[in-house]
Amino acid sequence: MMLRQPAGPEAARRLLDFVNASPTPFHAIQVASARLDKAGFEKVKETDDWEKDLKGGGKYYFTRNQSALLAFTIPQNWAPGSGVSIIATHVDSPNLRIRPVSKKSQAGYLQVGVETYGGGIWHSWLDRDLSLAGRVILVDKNGAYSSKLVRVDRPVLRIPTLAIHLDRDVNTSLKFNQETEFIPIAGLMEAELNSPGKSKSDGASVTTKASSIQANHHSALLSLLADELSVAAEEIHDFEIHLYDVQPSTLGGINNEFIFSPRMDNQFSSFAALDAIASFGTSQLFPTLEGNVNCIALFNHEEIGSVSTTGAESSLIPSLLERLSPTPASLAQSLARSFLISCDMSHAIHPNYTQKHEGNHAPKMNGGVVIKTNAKQRYASDAIGSFLIKQLVERKGGNVQEYEVRNDMACGSTVGPHLSKMGVRTVDIGFAMLSMHSIRETAGSKDVQYAIDLFKEFFEGFVPLDKNLTVD
Repeated sequence: MMLRQPAGPEAARRLLDFVNASPTPFHAIQVASARLDKAGFEKVKETDDWEKDLKGGGKYYFTRNQSALLAFTIPQNWAPGSGVSIIATHVDSPNLRIRPVSKKSQAGYLQVGVETYGGGIWHSWLDRDLSLAGRVILVDKNGAYSSKLVRVDRPVLRIPTLAIHLDRDVNTSLKFNQETEFIPIAGLMEAELNSPGKSKSDGASVTTKASSIQANHHSALLSLLADELSVAAEEIHDFEIHLYDVQPSTLGGINNEFIFSPRMDNQFSSFAALDAIASFGTSQLFPTLEGNVNCIALFNHEEIGSVSTTGAESSLIPSLLERLSPTPASLAQSLARSFLISCDMSHAIHPNYTQKHEGNHAPKMNGGVVIKTNAKQRYASDAIGSFLIKQLVERKGGNVQEYEVRNDMACGSTVGPHLSKMGVRTVDIGFAMLSMHSIRETAGSKDVQYAIDLFKEFFEGFVPLDKNLTVD
């Protein structure tokens, strides 16, 4: 007789739904936008002059390039110079992305050229059921172009390992060349040659327009994407396609204390921030509160340094601050009154590698928020930010853990140091997880609600707390 598994925390199950619907940053932003729409947030465009129409009690959001999002709520007494309470996360994760010219073949196999993105644990991508998701540039019968999201929900690609019989040392020296030995297979050549959807552009002598990508990819690959979008392959003019593991995110462990999932770094934090501001924006408390504008920022490209139009080094947050406080004096006041929580995941103590943590800084999953500190400012935390976080957590009866890297190890970083350059007070926090940057990561299922609780308390209680703190 099978034992029934515990249901697991409700917030964790909502996180699973978010992650399973978000195989790429594009999809994560689409899902986040739909949640904000449902919560009554008004979508505005950066190209419009929307700041003149802001109202106390209003809720707004905008997206940039389908891959970053900023949402904010306006208090009743809002005026230029007001502070902004910000939670910043990122929605990108290490993965594989199809090259602009992906057509490859070897030994009778159709292969797809890919590029590595971010610092992935690449051997975890071997022998996994992989598929495709991203965005496609289409042209319609009237010559108008649009960007549409696409997702193939079945296994299509695989990067097979070499059998142990052909590599007897594989268990002691698992190393491979990421350029020549890390190429997914998508099928067999005869299937491509006999395909009824074979494109004319497969012929080497065919001349194509500069805007055509038909010759750059296997016709079977383009037909697959076209079928998902119910268009002809020739209507696809460009794409950004990511590989993802089709195995869904799930609860695990004897008591469902774990989340086994892709993209916990950092869709975990992004979901919690989204859930908190959507819940805050629909609460009865929101219209009565005075003080700061509350804001979340979901960035792209953190895994490769945050340097892009949609990364933390972009104008996304500075632009919002300037539009809310357009004069030099009001902007300076706003910066001084603002506070930013940079939330990214943290490294849980690993039972098989306990020596990788400094003994007094060994966070545990389901142990609550982790304050991340680094004297070299790879994290932006200082005593002021840490104190404020501890006070907010204490109000919810939660726990605080500390993380600082060993002196003999390199320290990673987050969006925090990039954003602190604006002059906004910043603290770096996270939640403990294992296998960071693997295709399958492990997080704590109880930590999801802890994150949401902290963020809601930040939106509700930061301003009066900050008023009682004297620094300058």
